[in-house]
Order: sequence, then C-alpha cells, then structure tokens
Amino acid sequence: MTKNTHDSDVAFIRALAELLNENDLTELQVKRDYAEDDSLNVRVSRKPPQQIMAAQAVSQAPMTSASAPAAVTSAPAQPADPSADPGAVSSPMVGTVYTSPEPGAPAFITVGTKVSEGDTLLIVEAMKTMNHIPAPRGGTVKRILVEDGAAVEFGSPLVILE
Repeated sequence: MTKNTHDSDVAFIRALAELLNENDLTELQVKRDYAEDDSLNVRVSRKPPQQIMAAQAVSQAPMTSASAPAAVTSAPAQPADPSADPGAVSSPMVGTVYTSPEPGAPAFITVGTKVSEGDTLLIVEAMKTMNHIPAPRGGTVKRILVEDGAAVEFGSPLVILE
C-alpha cells in the first residue's frame, strides 16, 4: 500500500469515528474495495454511554470498612452487563422495538411469561419492515430490557430468558 493510500485510509477512518460520535452510534463497519485483491475492512466501535456511566459509578463507589455492616438485599444480584447473561436475547438488527403487535394491543410478553421456542417476544422495525423476534428456546421471561418504541442497535440485549 502506498503512503498516499495509507494517508487517505487514516483520514477515512477518522471520518468514520466522527460519524460514529455525531450520530451517537456504538459501532460502524465498512469494507472498501480498491482492486480485485486489495481492500480495506474497518470496524469502529465504542461503548454506549450507559455502559460507560455504569462503569464509572462502580469505580466511584465508596469503599466500606471491614467493620461496616454489609447491605442486605432480597433481590438477586443482576449482572452489570445484561448481554453477558446466558439467557439474553439480543437484537439481530438496528431498529425500533415494539412490545405489542399494534398500538393499544396487549404486549407479546411480560415478566414471568412462559414462552416456547419460536414464540414472538418483540418486534423490531427496520426500514419500514416489522421483524418478529422469536424466542431462541423455551423458558420464562426474567427481565425485559427495552421499552416500547425504544431504538435498539445490533446486539443490544432485549430480553432475559430463564
């Protein structure tokens, strides 16, 4: 690769990073073909603001002394990153989430709903197409991580199945 092509690639990557920030995206991937056997694959990503803020909150938590009583909670500890949960169902695309088939209709699922493999959990609208998100396996809905009408990105956790 020549120096001139390298400089233009660096400028291209910087422009992608600016585009990522300006449009509040978490990931952007582009492939540039120069010739039959010469191409550039670029993936620019960053943590979403919620994850950054959560990480800062954890790192700024006050230290407790050994003599201080530990806080007792009746709720089980939730993982810091819901996408790390083994029961997480992630969005297969960028779009808008809908919890019911149409406005005013009952939601497909609620916390505690038992679902079978293939049952519709949510709808993600992408490019004016309503994409039904099926349950990858049977189980019980433990958590719903998105609100009706919320924007989601590829890989965003939507639901936790138990």
